[in-house]
Amino acid sequence: MTRLLRNTLLLFGLPAVLFGAWWFASAGSTSFYFPPLERILAEFGQTWTADRWRADVLPSIGRLAVGYTLSCLLGIGLGVLIGRLRWLRDLTEPLLEFLRAIPPPVLVPVIMLFAGIGDGMKIVVIVSGCVWPILLNTVQGVRGIDAVQTDTAAVYRFSRWDRFWRLLLPAASPQIVTGMRQSLSIGVILMVISEMFAATSGLGYAIVDFQTSYRIPAMWSGVLLLGLLGVALALLFHLFDRSALHWYYRMRR
Repeated sequence: MTRLLRNTLLLFGLPAVLFGAWWFASAGSTSFYFPPLERILAEFGQTWTADRWRADVLPSIGRLAVGYTLSCLLGIGLGVLIGRLRWLRDLTEPLLEFLRAIPPPVLVPVIMLFAGIGDGMKIVVIVSGCVWPILLNTVQGVRGIDAVQTDTAAVYRFSRWDRFWRLLLPAASPQIVTGMRQSLSIGVILMVISEMFAATSGLGYAIVDFQTSYRIPAMWSGVLLLGLLGVALALLFHLFDRSALHWYYRMRR
């Protein structure tokens, strides 16, 4: 019980303190651009109704889910190949470093030229930024496999599938999951950015629409919703992390 209470305080203590400080610091605010938190929360309930969730929030989550899933498939698949094949790694390393250095938001106008302004463009934008942490961490994880384990698998004549499933994937999975965790936060950012360009739905579109129509409390409520969405996704990923790598954390303990 004491441990549960301690973990709860660690998890919610600082957010509660910051939330309280925001409440009291903004209580007497008369600024048009920085309204009191009480007003923002009142606007939150009025703005984010079931219809608004169907029109903006769920489409955003759907695009993020598709883009993030594609990023995982591409990043892990290509990362395993590049990590295993030395000649392919030497061939692609300059190109990968060049592409990784380009900020994904800069590519939005370019992506719009060939992908249009629909959901496909937004998914491509998410993939263009999310794939890199997964890809590079997978490459490093595959390259870092102990040579003794590789030689042992060869002596026992493991098939390619057995080597992938029983050796490569478990050995590289901690770094792969680290890349997936980094990509998730990038995906949320790119989801919002992609919806700020020629969009008709989504959280990013809604926030910009509130801003241009001078509905400032509603705009702040959208920012608050984005933060809560990020927290929820982080908690879900934590559960996935602990489930997928339970053997790794048990071994470290």
